[in-house]
Amino acid sequence: MLDQAFNKRRQRLFAKLPANSIALLFSGSELRKSADQDYLFQPDTDFYYLTGFTEPDAVAVLIPHANGHEFILFNRPRDIEREIWNGRRAGQEGACKNYHANQAFSSDELDKILPELLMGKDKIYYPVGRYAEFDEKIINHVVKLRNKIRAGIPSPQQLINIESIVHPMRRIKDDYEIALMRKAGEISAQAHIRGMQVCKPGLFEYEVEAELIYEFRRQGCKWPAYNPIVGGGANACILHYNENNMELQDNDLLLVDAGGEYQGYAADITRTYPVNGKFTEEQRIIYDLVLEAQLAVLELIKPGTPYITLQETAVEVITKGLVKLGIMQGDVDDLIQTQAYKAFYMHNIGHWLGLDTHDAGGYREQEDWIKLEAGFVLTVEPGIYIPAGTPGVAKQWWNIGVRIEDNVLVTASGCEILTQSVPKTVIEIEKLMAG
Repeated sequence: MLDQAFNKRRQRLFAKLPANSIALLFSGSELRKSADQDYLFQPDTDFYYLTGFTEPDAVAVLIPHANGHEFILFNRPRDIEREIWNGRRAGQEGACKNYHANQAFSSDELDKILPELLMGKDKIYYPVGRYAEFDEKIINHVVKLRNKIRAGIPSPQQLINIESIVHPMRRIKDDYEIALMRKAGEISAQAHIRGMQVCKPGLFEYEVEAELIYEFRRQGCKWPAYNPIVGGGANACILHYNENNMELQDNDLLLVDAGGEYQGYAADITRTYPVNGKFTEEQRIIYDLVLEAQLAVLELIKPGTPYITLQETAVEVITKGLVKLGIMQGDVDDLIQTQAYKAFYMHNIGHWLGLDTHDAGGYREQEDWIKLEAGFVLTVEPGIYIPAGTPGVAKQWWNIGVRIEDNVLVTASGCEILTQSVPKTVIEIEKLMAG
């Protein structure tokens, strides 16, 4: 199934490429952390999406032909001595046998062979501007070919960002991807449950974070999909807080935004819960308002719903609720029109999810907002944040920060919540934390 999934994606890309074109993708290079240490390598996600290949310094070449398409891979050669130190390589034989390249060459041969592949092509599709050295390499080869025009050698006339084709493809997940994302969601849900179960006053934020990471790794997520946010009390009102080093206090809320990465695919869950296991009245009121907004948005998720409708719905529910509580004052429509709600809810309702946590694909096409389609996976994450000292807000509401986030698959008739197993209501959370 794995081989079929990558091959099907390549065939979809080939069908979108015009005649006399060529597509080039780069896996990326290893980055040095210090004199004797590299960062852990992860391949460019567009490259991986179409090849499944995970080694650095590889280039995939995709050429559409009327009588059969061509997939060529340039990758590192086998090197027994280096492999003893740094791990196995596929080599050229493995590139063809295991990744189904039609041909494979050493990366060292790229500059020799690429000009031949570019000859006669009208358009080159590649990730324009993503890798400076790769940009320079392609442009240099094109310039050299154009300098030979008097010799009758045709050269490419257009350089086109391949994201314009690949990113809309990535927005719709195939069955293989959906299975991996379900697994990532399940593992991450269990990690959040573990965090709730261990949480208590006196722990440090990083201790809860450690429990999450342990559960990710224990169940097969190689690493977190992003730096976890574990913010207690006032820290819950900092959207991208990541120090995670404060001691948890009685009567505070803890906001935990964390997800594992399973076989390349990200989960992204946020839960907010009381450090001592029991919501105060004010915390419960704000929490229930955020949950009301999330549930209202989830009701709308189905094919054909414009993406912007989700944000507009969350804004309306939150604004009405804050006015009712006296935290905001004024006419609801006016407050929405002037975006006054952004003092308390300043981010969007969510984002696409997949190989990247903020996954590929735009949210508009020209002037129109994207409409949801079956196979889209997105997060739904409304929130309310009331830092201490917020003008015009009574002290009883200060330092309450709440966000509730789930991962949602758009289905043919509605949606499936991939992270449903994490407790979400006040009653469910308090019951779990009570043991």
